[in-house]
Amino acid sequence: MSELTVSFGLKVREQRKLKKLSQERLALLCNIDRSYMGRIERGEVNITLEKIYEIARALEIDTKELI
Repeated sequence: MSELTVSFGLKVREQRKLKKLSQERLALLCNIDRSYMGRIERGEVNITLEKIYEIARALEIDTKELI
Protein backbone atom coordinates (compact mmCIF):
# COMPACT_ATOMS: atom_id res chain seq x y z
CA MET A 1 0.00 0.00 0.00
CA SER A 2 1.30 3.40 -0.90
CA GLU A 3 0.46 6.68 0.80
CA LEU A 4 -1.36 7.75 -2.36
CA THR A 5 -3.70 4.77 -2.49
CA VAL A 6 -4.40 4.98 1.25
CA SER A 7 -5.09 8.72 1.02
CA PHE A 8 -7.38 8.20 -1.97
CA GLY A 9 -9.27 5.42 -0.21
CA LEU A 10 -9.81 7.53 2.90
CA LYS A 11 -11.22 10.35 0.77
CA VAL A 12 -13.59 7.94 -0.99
CA ARG A 13 -14.77 6.60 2.38
CA GLU A 14 -15.23 10.10 3.78
CA GLN A 15 -17.27 11.26 0.78
CA ARG A 16 -19.32 8.05 0.75
CA LYS A 17 -20.24 8.52 4.39
CA LEU A 18 -21.07 12.19 3.85
CA LYS A 19 -23.50 11.08 1.12
CA LYS A 20 -24.88 8.42 3.48
CA LEU A 21 -24.16 5.64 1.00
CA SER A 22 -23.27 2.10 1.95
CA GLN A 23 -20.17 0.58 0.47
CA GLU A 24 -22.41 -1.85 -1.37
CA ARG A 25 -24.56 0.94 -2.87
CA LEU A 26 -21.53 2.91 -4.04
CA ALA A 27 -20.07 -0.24 -5.59
CA LEU A 28 -23.33 -0.85 -7.45
CA LEU A 29 -23.38 2.72 -8.75
CA CYS A 30 -19.80 2.25 -10.00
CA ASN A 31 -20.47 -1.22 -11.42
CA ILE A 32 -17.79 -2.90 -9.30
CA ASP A 33 -17.82 -5.62 -6.66
CA ARG A 34 -18.43 -4.52 -3.06
CA SER A 35 -15.32 -6.31 -1.84
CA TYR A 36 -13.26 -4.42 -4.42
CA MET A 37 -14.73 -1.14 -3.13
CA GLY A 38 -13.59 -2.16 0.33
CA ARG A 39 -10.09 -2.75 -0.99
CA ILE A 40 -10.15 0.68 -2.66
CA GLU A 41 -11.18 2.36 0.60
CA ARG A 42 -8.41 0.54 2.49
CA GLY A 43 -5.85 1.62 -0.10
CA GLU A 44 -5.02 -1.93 -1.12
CA VAL A 45 -5.41 -1.44 -4.86
CA ASN A 46 -4.18 1.01 -7.45
CA ILE A 47 -7.29 1.75 -9.49
CA THR A 48 -7.56 3.06 -13.02
CA LEU A 49 -8.28 6.64 -13.94
CA GLU A 50 -11.63 5.51 -15.37
CA LYS A 51 -12.68 4.10 -11.99
CA ILE A 52 -11.66 7.33 -10.24
CA TYR A 53 -14.00 9.23 -12.55
CA GLU A 54 -16.80 6.68 -12.04
CA ILE A 55 -16.50 6.93 -8.26
CA ALA A 56 -16.50 10.74 -8.37
CA ARG A 57 -19.54 10.72 -10.66
CA ALA A 58 -21.39 8.30 -8.35
CA LEU A 59 -20.54 10.50 -5.36
CA GLU A 60 -21.63 13.59 -7.32
CA ILE A 61 -18.35 15.38 -6.67
CA ASP A 62 -15.49 16.73 -8.76
CA THR A 63 -12.72 14.21 -9.36
CA LYS A 64 -10.15 16.56 -7.84
CA GLU A 65 -11.83 16.18 -4.44
CA LEU A 66 -10.59 12.57 -4.36
CA ILE A 67 -7.03 13.26 -5.44
